[in-house]
Amino acid sequence: MTAPIPRDLPDIPALPRTAPQVLPSVVPARAVVPPVRRPLTAVYRLALAVLATAAVLIEVLLGGPTRVLSYFVIQSTVLLALVTLASARRAWTARHPLPGAVTGAALLYVVVASLVHHIALADAAPAYAMKAGSGRGAAWLEPVAGHLLHTVLPVAALLDWLVLTPPARMHLRQATTWLLYPLAYLAFTLTRGELLPGSTAARYLYPFLDVARHGYRSVLANALLVGLAIYAVAVLLVALDHTRPKTRFRL
Repeated sequence: MTAPIPRDLPDIPALPRTAPQVLPSVVPARAVVPPVRRPLTAVYRLALAVLATAAVLIEVLLGGPTRVLSYFVIQSTVLLALVTLASARRAWTARHPLPGAVTGAALLYVVVASLVHHIALADAAPAYAMKAGSGRGAAWLEPVAGHLLHTVLPVAALLDWLVLTPPARMHLRQATTWLLYPLAYLAFTLTRGELLPGSTAARYLYPFLDVARHGYRSVLANALLVGLAIYAVAVLLVALDHTRPKTRFRL
């Protein structure tokens, strides 16, 4: 026989209701948020890469590759063309954007080259030039290429960064890393000037780095000032990257 079922069940203590503890996720947001195609962004960046390539090719054809490719502004423009071309492909194929360290470096170098030109070289005496060819038929190409290199491309790169790039992708520690290339370029251009024959005109590419005219003490002092300015611009870009608002539209 079975025992009768009691009418009143004894009091059972209630189980404590605790909210499940959610562990912090180690998966980055970009791994779970699918990227989208941005065709207009890709077209803009492709046009920017084409303009940068055209400006470099004009300078190379007019002045010769050996000398022209040794300029900081040319090298930074080549880097900008490669970075924007890769960014255009990623925007067109709905892939994640390039790291902020890469895009920030390309932006920093073209902006610094533009600032140095407009502040220290545009009104220099004697007049500063890349010593391009003097052909009459192509004389108008030199100022066009110079305007592209020192004004149009830096402004276009800034607009791309401000409008088409998500914010907060740069970090302050990257500002020091970005100084490695300018430091290597300083060593390159000084070594180049020492190895060229003494009678060669314009051994040094920039007048403020002309050791033959100013001596090493003044040149190194100028290089230190430029290096501090580059670091200041890098810190400013990082600060703006973390304070600028996120755009509400996707091109």
